[in-house]
Amino acid sequence: MISLGDWAFGRLDAVEVWRNLTDARVNYSTDEVRRPTWNIDVHRTALPEERPGPPEPAGPWEQACRLVRDYEFSPPEIVRALYDPAAPLLGRDMLLEARFHGMRFYCGVRVTEVVDETRAGTDRVWGWAYETLEGHLERGKATYEVVKRQDTGEVLFVVSCHSQGAPTLDRITFLGWRLFGRRTQLRFYRRCAERLRLFVEAALRGEHPLPGAPSTVGRLVCAPSDARTHRRDALALHRVAPE
Repeated sequence: MISLGDWAFGRLDAVEVWRNLTDARVNYSTDEVRRPTWNIDVHRTALPEERPGPPEPAGPWEQACRLVRDYEFSPPEIVRALYDPAAPLLGRDMLLEARFHGMRFYCGVRVTEVVDETRAGTDRVWGWAYETLEGHLERGKATYEVVKRQDTGEVLFVVSCHSQGAPTLDRITFLGWRLFGRRTQLRFYRRCAERLRLFVEAALRGEHPLPGAPSTVGRLVCAPSDARTHRRDALALHRVAPE
C-alpha cells in the first residue's frame, strides 16, 4: 500500500485532481491533426511469436494484452498513471504524472476507444486509446494495440500517436516541453516496447518481474505496479494541469 502523501509528497491531492477530470473535455479536434505542426508516429515492436492460428491460451498475445490493459508497459521513470480499476475501460479517466528532468506534470487523459477485432481476415487485434483532456501539456491521442498475424504467428505491439504541445502552456511548462518534450516522448515509446517485450518473455518463462499488486490511493491504483517513489522526488517542480 502507498499513501497519498508518499505518492505525491503531500504536494498534490491526487484523488481530488483525478476526480475533477470528470468534467474535463478532450482538448483538440481530429480535424486539426496534420503535419508539420503535429507529430504523427507509428512504432511497431515484435513480441515473441506463436504458432499460426488464433491466439494461444496464456500465449504471448494474451500475456501482452493483459499487460497493456493494466498500463504495466509504461516506464515509471517517465509516465505513471492513477485510475480506478473498477471503472469500465472505455471512458476511464486517468491522471498521468509526466516526469521530465526535475519536473512533474499532472495531466488528464480519457480512454475514448477500445479495439477488439480481426482485420483483413488475419490480424487479431486488441487494444485501447486515450486522448488528452483540458489542461494537458499535450494535445492528441495515443493508441496501444497488440496484434497477432494469424497466418504467420507474428505478434506485434503497435503504438500509434498524433500529438503536439498544447498552445495554452504557461512559460515554465512551455520551456520544459521545448527542452525535453519531444525527446522524452520518443524515449517513452522506446521504453514501452522494451518493457512489454521483457515482461512477456518473463511471463512465458513462468517468472513474475512485476510486484504482485500495484500501489493504491484509496480505491485508485498507481500504474505501473513497479513504480516507486524516492526522497529526491520531493525536490521536483510539481505542476498540475497547466493552462
